[in-house]
Amino acid sequence: MLAYLLYGIRNFFRLLGNLFRRLGKAPDYVLFTLEGEYPEVWEPSGNLIQRRLRPPKLSLQELAEQLRMISADPRVSGVVLHMRSLEMDQARLESLRDLLLELRTAGKRVVAWATRYFPATYYVACAADEILLQPGVGNIAPLGLQRTYPYFAESLQRVGIKADFIQISPYKSAADMFARKDMSEEVREMSNWLMDSAFDQMISAIASGRSISEAEARDLVDNTPCTDLKAVEVGVVDQTVSEENLPEYLQLDGKPARLMTWEDARSRLVRPPLHRPGRYVALLTIEGSIIDGESSRPPVKPPIPIPILMGPRAGDLSVVQAARKVMKDKRAAAVVVYVDSGGGSATASEAMRAALEKINDEKPLIVSMGPVAGSGGYWVSLPGRHIMAQPGTITGSIGVLMGKIVLGETLDKLFFGRETIHRGKNIRIVNAEEPFSEEERSILWESIDRTYDVFLDMVSDRRDLSREDVDAIGKGRVWTGQQALENGLVDELGGLDRALAKARQMAGLHKSAPVRVIRPDKRMLPPSASPADALEYALEGARRFGKGSALLLCPIDSGWQEDAFI
Repeated sequence: MLAYLLYGIRNFFRLLGNLFRRLGKAPDYVLFTLEGEYPEVWEPSGNLIQRRLRPPKLSLQELAEQLRMISADPRVSGVVLHMRSLEMDQARLESLRDLLLELRTAGKRVVAWATRYFPATYYVACAADEILLQPGVGNIAPLGLQRTYPYFAESLQRVGIKADFIQISPYKSAADMFARKDMSEEVREMSNWLMDSAFDQMISAIASGRSISEAEARDLVDNTPCTDLKAVEVGVVDQTVSEENLPEYLQLDGKPARLMTWEDARSRLVRPPLHRPGRYVALLTIEGSIIDGESSRPPVKPPIPIPILMGPRAGDLSVVQAARKVMKDKRAAAVVVYVDSGGGSATASEAMRAALEKINDEKPLIVSMGPVAGSGGYWVSLPGRHIMAQPGTITGSIGVLMGKIVLGETLDKLFFGRETIHRGKNIRIVNAEEPFSEEERSILWESIDRTYDVFLDMVSDRRDLSREDVDAIGKGRVWTGQQALENGLVDELGGLDRALAKARQMAGLHKSAPVRVIRPDKRMLPPSASPADALEYALEGARRFGKGSALLLCPIDSGWQEDAFI
C-alpha cells in the first residue's frame, strides 16, 4: 500500500513538472554524437577506483530510453546523429539500427551526419531518413567486410609454449589461434559462410535504407572509397552539408532549426509517466567467458581482447545466485536472459542451465542473444521458451574441446628448476609442463564424447530436432543468427527490446511494465583494483585455461569492430 501511495505522490509531481516543461521551449532536433562502443545492457558503475580505471559506458538500453523520451514529445521534430567511429559488433549495430527505425516509425525525422563514413557507421546511417556528409574533405571509406584470424602457434613455440588441445571436430576451433600456424580448410569453409551471411545483411540494409535494389547496393559498395562529390553522384549520401550549416539545412517554417545536445535537451522534454509498482520483467545477463566461480570484469580494458585471459567472465556461482533470487521474487513475472558469451567451462554452463531451467518451469523465460552466444553460450540458452537472436549474432558451435597450455620448455629456457612428486596413475594429466600422452588423450576423448552426447541430447530435446540433424549442424560449426533461424536453433530474429516485449506478452503484463536488471550482490573485484591487478587477472585466466577441463568455446567471435574493415 505504501508503495502505491509513494507512486501516486511521485507521479503527481512528475505530471506537474511536465506542465512547466511544456511551457518552455523544446529543441527542434536533439543532437547525439555516436562514437566508440555501447554495451547492450546497463553496466554497474562499481567503486570510485573502478570508475576511474574503467568508466561505465552509455548502454543501448539507456540510449533507447532517451530516444523514446524524444519520441513521446510532439514538440521535437527529430534527431541528428553525428557519426564517429563505432567499435561495435554486428549484432549491437543491428540493435542500434532498430532503435533508429523505431524512432522513424514514431514520426520523428532521423538525420545522419559525418565527416567520413566507415562500413559500421554507414550501416547504421542507412537506418536514417537522410545521410549527410561534410563537404570538401569529407569522404567515404571502402565499404565492405574483412576479418583477419590470428595464429600464434609458431610465435609461442619460439618461447617454448605449446597448446595441446583435443576437439570434437576441426570445426571446433576455439584453440586454433594457439595450436595452429594457419587456417584449417574446415575453418576456412565456416569463415566464408559467416562472411557471406554478414555481407548479405549489410547489402540488404543498404538497399532498404537507400531505396535501391540489392544489385545496386553491391555496385554502391564497389564504388567506394570515394570523395564527397562522387558520394552524392552515385547516391551513397544525399547531400554535403557543413555541420555549422545544419540549422539552416533543417529549417522549419523558414527559420533555422534549434539544435540541442541530449544533455541540454533532457531538462526540457516531457518525461514519461512513472512505472506502477508491482510485477516486472527481470533481466539476467551472462556476459563473457563462462567460468566456475564468480563473475568478474578486468580492472582495465585490454588493448587486444583475449577470451578467458582478459575478458569479462560469467561465473556459475554469480549467475545461479541471481537466478535463485529471481525465482523467489513473486513480482518477477517473466525473465529475459541476455547472453553474450562464446562459452567456457562445461560444468559451469550446466550449472547455469539447470538454474535457468528451474525458472522456466515457473515463469516465462526468454533468451536474447547478443553479439555471441556460441558453445557454452548456446548451452545456457537452451532453457528459453523463446530464443531470439539478431541476424548478425554468432551462435551454434555445438561441440566440445579440452586441452592445456604446455609450459615445460619455457620454464627450462628460464632455468626454472622444479621437481614434482606425485601419486596416482593419471594425476599428471593436468600437469602444464608436458603434453598429453596417447593414453591420456584417450581418457580425455571419453569425456569429450560424453559431453558432446549430452549436448546433442539437450539440443535435440529443446529444439525438437533429431540427433542426426543436430550433429549435422553441430560438431563445432558456427552460424549467424540468420542461419541459426534457418537451422532451427533459434525461434525469432530481434534484439533485446523485442525480447523484453515478448516477455511482457507471455506474462500478460502491460507493454510498459518495468524491467529490472538483476545483479548478484557480491562483487569479485576489490575496491583497491589497480592496473597491476590486470596482470594477476590475466594470469588467473591463463591458469583457468590450462586446467584440462571440458570447454564449450565458440571458435569465432563476431569481429564487427570498426578496425575490422578497410
